[in-house]
Amino acid sequence: MAVAAVSEAWPELELAERERRRELLLTGPGLDERVRAAGGRLPPRLFTLSLLHYLEVSGCGSLREPGPGLAQGLPQLHSLVLRRNALGPGLSPELGPLPALRVLDLSGNALEALPPGQGLGPAEPPALPQLQSLNLSGNRLRELPADLPRCAPRLQTLNLTGNCLDAFPATLFQPGALPLLSELAAADNCLRELSPDIANLASLKLLSEATRLTQTLDLSNNQLSEIPAALADCPKLKEIHFKGNKLRDKRLEKMVHGCQTKSILEYLRVGGRGGGKGRAKAEGTEKEESRKKKREKKQKREGGEGEEELEAARRLLLRVLHVSENPAPLVVNVHPEVRDVRPFIVGAIVRGMYLEPGNALKRFLTAQTKLHEDLCEKRTAATIATHDLKAIRGPLLYGARPPQDLKIVPLGRREIKAKDLVRQLQLEAEEQRKQKKRQNVSGLHRYLHLLDGKDNYPCLVDADGDVISFPPITNSDKTKIKKTTTDLFLEVTSATSLQMCKDIMDALILKMAEINKYTLDNKEEGSLSDTEADTVSGQFLDPKTNESAEKGGNSPLVVEQVRVVDMEGSLKVVYPSKTDLDIAASHITVIR
Repeated sequence: MAVAAVSEAWPELELAERERRRELLLTGPGLDERVRAAGGRLPPRLFTLSLLHYLEVSGCGSLREPGPGLAQGLPQLHSLVLRRNALGPGLSPELGPLPALRVLDLSGNALEALPPGQGLGPAEPPALPQLQSLNLSGNRLRELPADLPRCAPRLQTLNLTGNCLDAFPATLFQPGALPLLSELAAADNCLRELSPDIANLASLKLLSEATRLTQTLDLSNNQLSEIPAALADCPKLKEIHFKGNKLRDKRLEKMVHGCQTKSILEYLRVGGRGGGKGRAKAEGTEKEESRKKKREKKQKREGGEGEEELEAARRLLLRVLHVSENPAPLVVNVHPEVRDVRPFIVGAIVRGMYLEPGNALKRFLTAQTKLHEDLCEKRTAATIATHDLKAIRGPLLYGARPPQDLKIVPLGRREIKAKDLVRQLQLEAEEQRKQKKRQNVSGLHRYLHLLDGKDNYPCLVDADGDVISFPPITNSDKTKIKKTTTDLFLEVTSATSLQMCKDIMDALILKMAEINKYTLDNKEEGSLSDTEADTVSGQFLDPKTNESAEKGGNSPLVVEQVRVVDMEGSLKVVYPSKTDLDIAASHITVIR
């Protein structure tokens, strides 16, 4: 009887167990009452689903602690999302060890402290050895655990926005403590001082081959009076935010409200107003020497033997077109309402793809699917969308709409409301599973649970008002990639982190270059299918457009920068920046 009662109260668990699911989301209006009946904890049966890779429990005001058994029962978890609940004041019992966990989101709870025994887990051995992203924003934390660097040594993104912190623990900035940390957000706290030791965060200083991350430091709306000059030792920082602090240096205070990061770092480097003129002159001489050496190396390379030229011809070429070189650059405006749904987006334009011969288009679509499976962790970490650029009119708007108001023409379907599309796909998924007698559903049906409990759905809208993308589910048929497509707009969105978007965009563009090179080198024969011919209405490639393709030349793919800005026009991210596509592979050449 007891087992039957649990099954009746938690049908999601019974279904996940029966279908051997790897993802589970618990949310919605009925969740509060069930958690309250379980004593403010998650039901023990949940921790028997040992195959879970992704678990989200959100929007439950009755959930005060996860409950015992999580670490022991869910050792394969990659992503744990427990946002907008009532966890606090600590975590009892402590969360770890979770050896496979990469993403942990505890935002929007009531956490006040994470002391030993009531925190993230032990430091020796590390409780979260693979953790990359930790979101503690929107809590009541007064301090951070001093052993955080030892508990999560591979941390890359740390979000502490909207807490009550007045200082960082000294251990956070010790040399070698968090060597991969590249994004630190601690806006809207009570921080009074920033230690010069912050320069010890190696990934804020240097972009490593392994990570290729975006360096970001956000300490806006605190109580800082000074910014340490040592921050100038982090020249790779792409974004710093210090707005809302009452700085003693009034010129610097004005700069943080209107100047670019590079200008602020230069001001700190020369010692503030009027400082460091002699030093700047000396360093100017050093820079000139460095430029001279680079010119000599370039001349040496250009004067190489034929063997070197042959090797260069085998390389994949990517040419980056800066936004200032583009007379009509594409811009993506981000509406604030998407912040709580799927806040991160990166875009890029790629020109010069050659998808017409043979199986080139099929290889491209297969590569995209493989990226979704692997790097995107089955779309739970991020989602890729690719569009025919000719079908898009900018600027674009990335926002969120209620499911009943969002309309899209999905790939291969008629226009439909997002609410009805999701319901239709759910019915199709269940029918497909029954017909094929499988335990799991396939195709895009596997991603429907990512929208469970969402009041608004994310969408990308063009200047005509058409929804061209509904992540993580589908694109619009309007911008469908065809064999005749040569110029593409790419987007990567994520609820996890901006760095995830940029890493996946790097991988996608690299794969596109490899596919293009293979297609040109092998000269496959092929023709448009009837379906594809209908969609392009008889339009074929101009032979002049692909002279290099016909000759088998090593023509580079052109990657155009796309700016993502907020509704006031302030830059959020531009891709690719100087630190993106920083590919060390010997077979790749990036021309900037």
